[in-house]
Amino acid sequence: MRPIKATILPVTNRLGRNVLALSVVSFLTDVASDMTYPLLPLFLSTVLGASATAVGAIEGAAESTAALLKLASGWLSDRVRRRKPLVLMGYGIASLIRPLIGLAQSVTQVLAVRVTDRVGKGIRTSPRDALIADSVDPAIRGRAFGFHRAADHAGAVVGPLLAFALLRWTEMDLRQLFLLTIVPGALAVIALVFGVREVPREMAPPASRFDPRARLGRRFWAFLGVLFVFTLGNSTDAFLLLRAADLGVAPALIPILWAMLHVVKALSSTPGGALSDRLGRKPLLIAGWVVYAAVYFLLGRAGAEWQAWALFAVYGIYFGLTEGVEKALVADLVPADRRGAAFGWYNLALGLGALPASLIFGAIWDRWGPAAAFTFGAAMALVAAVGIAGVAGPWQLPRAKLRSASRR
Repeated sequence: MRPIKATILPVTNRLGRNVLALSVVSFLTDVASDMTYPLLPLFLSTVLGASATAVGAIEGAAESTAALLKLASGWLSDRVRRRKPLVLMGYGIASLIRPLIGLAQSVTQVLAVRVTDRVGKGIRTSPRDALIADSVDPAIRGRAFGFHRAADHAGAVVGPLLAFALLRWTEMDLRQLFLLTIVPGALAVIALVFGVREVPREMAPPASRFDPRARLGRRFWAFLGVLFVFTLGNSTDAFLLLRAADLGVAPALIPILWAMLHVVKALSSTPGGALSDRLGRKPLLIAGWVVYAAVYFLLGRAGAEWQAWALFAVYGIYFGLTEGVEKALVADLVPADRRGAAFGWYNLALGLGALPASLIFGAIWDRWGPAAAFTFGAAMALVAAVGIAGVAGPWQLPRAKLRSASRR
């Protein structure tokens, strides 16, 4: 197969059609997902009679499936002419299968739906991130990923609030609400079909065997190693919600607290990504992980409800400083024809680190209390911040070199 020549991207401050369209797709998908996700444990326990162990097993199986598929789909997207079909397949599977939770009559059926939903996420995520990187000039790559994450978080605000309004002020029950998620899911697929265009690019050379590690470079693996260290201290946010409840936040206000967190994430993601285009990725990551460490340390020692609200707001800034920046850095560190595989490894590291992180955090909480658990998370973040500061390489090219890189 003859490779397509790389596109020479004009140096521009415009995010472009693909970034905007994929941001709309992510917004609508998160509206659908977050109409379901916060209510799923309640549905499993009260409607289907599932135990807490069953709830944990369902989510663990679902996320592990997604993490493994992100690596394979990213590698594959480097070796086919078009990334868009993989992205469309992933979003289509999730949008079609997610509403079927409303028809489930057993825990096993919910497990099947959730795993299939995460199969869709695993298929789409790495090719989508590579497509975003393909679609913008390297000089604004951080802003592009930050904008996309902001749209994603905005959907995570709208979804729970919409679900709350429908359950509070209509006759709708949980099953009907889950079935209704087919509407934003279908709109997301339509936006993807008509809004996203394929980007001509240089393809990875044919490979005789599956080797996603090839030609990614030492700096990429060093970054991934440091990121994995941080991830081991980055447990599920469910523990933060549990801590907020301990501090006196009423159960009825927990969804509002969660929505506030995502508002801060949405507002800070685009500025954080854009700032990394000017100052470099490394300073933003160090700052974000220091913010994370401070929030965790203080949350473990907080003693009043207002402190939970304040710390959750600051916690949202950590996401703005790091989420889009990490993805921009992945694209910076690897050749253009290896971006899919690189994003696959990045997402796999996050997925595989999440399970032991939560198990370790929970075990420390049970044995020594929340202050010790949150201190552990803070310490791992500081270790990662020191580690990334010491890894060789500036990780931010001057703008002139970025423009030259887009022509290779």
